[in-house]
Amino acid sequence: MADKAGGRRTAGQDLGASSPDRIRNVVLVGPGGSGKTTLVETLLASAGAIPRAGTIAEKSTVCDFEESERAHERFISLAIAPVVHRDTKINFIDTPGYADFVGEVRAGLRAADCALFVIAASEAVDDATSALWRECAEVGMPRAVVITKLDQTRADYDGVLAAAQAAFGDKVLPLYVPLRDGAEVTGLLDLMVDDHDHQDLRGALIEGIIEESEDETLMDRYLEGEEISHDTLTKDLEKAVAHASFHPVVPVCSISGVGCPELLDLAVDGFPSPLEHASPEVFTPAGAEAEPINGDPRGTLVAEVVKTSSDQYVGRVSLVRVFSWTLTPDAPVHVSGHFTSFFSLDSQGSIHEDHDEDEKVGSLSYPFGRHHVAAEAVIAGDLGAIGKLSRAETGDTLSSIEEPRVLKPWSMPEPLLPVAIVAKSKADEDKLSQALSRLGAEDPSVRVENNPETHQLVLWTMGEAHADVLISRLADRYSVHVETEPFLVSLRETFGNQGKGLGRHVKQSGGHGQYAVCHLEVEPLPEGGGFEFVDKVVGGAVPRQFIPSVEKGVRAQMERGVRAGYPMVDLRVTLTDGKAHAVDSSDMAFQMAGSLALREAAAAAAVTLLEPYDVVAVVVPDDHIGATMSDLSARRARLLGTDKVGDDRTLINAEVPQTELVRYAVDLRSSTHGAGSFTRTFGHYEPMPEDVARTVATRDR
Repeated sequence: MADKAGGRRTAGQDLGASSPDRIRNVVLVGPGGSGKTTLVETLLASAGAIPRAGTIAEKSTVCDFEESERAHERFISLAIAPVVHRDTKINFIDTPGYADFVGEVRAGLRAADCALFVIAASEAVDDATSALWRECAEVGMPRAVVITKLDQTRADYDGVLAAAQAAFGDKVLPLYVPLRDGAEVTGLLDLMVDDHDHQDLRGALIEGIIEESEDETLMDRYLEGEEISHDTLTKDLEKAVAHASFHPVVPVCSISGVGCPELLDLAVDGFPSPLEHASPEVFTPAGAEAEPINGDPRGTLVAEVVKTSSDQYVGRVSLVRVFSWTLTPDAPVHVSGHFTSFFSLDSQGSIHEDHDEDEKVGSLSYPFGRHHVAAEAVIAGDLGAIGKLSRAETGDTLSSIEEPRVLKPWSMPEPLLPVAIVAKSKADEDKLSQALSRLGAEDPSVRVENNPETHQLVLWTMGEAHADVLISRLADRYSVHVETEPFLVSLRETFGNQGKGLGRHVKQSGGHGQYAVCHLEVEPLPEGGGFEFVDKVVGGAVPRQFIPSVEKGVRAQMERGVRAGYPMVDLRVTLTDGKAHAVDSSDMAFQMAGSLALREAAAAAAVTLLEPYDVVAVVVPDDHIGATMSDLSARRARLLGTDKVGDDRTLINAEVPQTELVRYAVDLRSSTHGAGSFTRTFGHYEPMPEDVARTVATRDR
């Protein structure tokens, strides 16, 4: 897995960290177009990790290396770009800005100890970025802010800074002020150093920092006029950031490189090391709580697979964050995957089955974009890549065989956009199952469902772009070609009123024939009534041994449906009469007669389609409440009420037909500019309006 020859690798830097306190794991998050990838490129060049910064337009950046990314100029997966600055290894983790790839963002957050929110000076702070900030705040993730694209004509540094403070809180404070020569940004002014022109900004910064000081007298001394040393402020800044209670802001111009040296220094001096950021909860494979891990390179092995990918040269590659111990090549490890233990996932359609097995670590390397630099060891706190770890999936825990452990996986939003796929050929069909299994090992944000009622293979995805990427990967990586088809919701059928039917199955073709006649009365039961079969035959018109045969035939026809091919529910079927032949009657003949009688009864009665309703909880910013409720009403929803969530969001509860939710994940994101989210759970079935039912019946028959 050693790096192939190429001019844009690590320029001779030694990527092996000496100790966990000399490591910084920094994940860059923010909307698409904010400049994350370009910023990483400039930081790499500024630190001497690459000879020069590449560009997205030239398709020469370190972090955009998948062919689909370069073709569409859209970043779709996280990438690692390490640099060494002042004897400290900084792992920059670049993540996609598009909402469909939130799984990659969650993985990046899990691998990191500090989140760097990247906001363009020419854009506003969008709702999706604000939502991600709140999510990080809830788990205590240290955060800082970078304002990029200072050189653009529409750049408004002061306006975007004010917007960030309004969105993220008053503890978002600038460390620097841009210096300009006309429209050009020529440098930064350090507010930690006394400056008479920006006393208000400097005062707010220093007060914000020393509020986190462990020296309770420091604020009083500062207010009394004592000059606080730069070293003291720097130490308190690091504590404030590590406590996730203070969020420094750095302005950067990625094109000229202004601000990049200061940002690298901030990562070393102001961002927490792995030793200062709380590790995930630890359990045994049996579910018992285990001792917390402390980041000791000599402790017990606990590591986590944060990303799985396939390499055409070496096969499966597992990107891991080592939380404890020092990982070495050929080391034996225990692999544990226990998604269902923590999240109660429905086993039907879940790609990630629980598993425990022992494996041996293959080659070790440090990822650098698409390249890999051979590593002798990966210490606690660092990120590394393992080759050919055949059973490990994204989210799995690696631990010692003697003391197996399981880290609680990071939470993932439920994939809510269904995409039905069919193999293009028999050869594709033969390979599809294994290819989907490999996709699932890489991406826990996808779920596969084999629906036994609609007979569809469904990918549940995060959105249209996510679905497109999955289908492209099936073709590009695994040579499996699929097509999409309209997604079908699993409906039910029932009788709207009573009906009677005669089932007559009589055939004579020489030798033993087939003879069975039965009379049925069918009536609907209340919702949830299930199925009742009643025998009211008198006089032995239907021999006792064939009465279960009639019921079996009725049940089989109920499974097939009588109108649109959906299962029938909530029926009472009464066998009232029939005829038999001493020689030609048989079990199969009476099964056929029962099936025919149910179909005839349905032809004489009104068969109703029942559609499933989900209980839906939608969270939107307050300024989107009206539009969201109107949209739900247009989807035939019953609104159940609203509740406040925080200061500026509202929870809308409703019951919505599943047929109206097929594209709701896409539509809600579009109407709320990425700020809305929803969850759904199955509720019940209800009769479908006849005008809607007619379109369904015509489509499916």
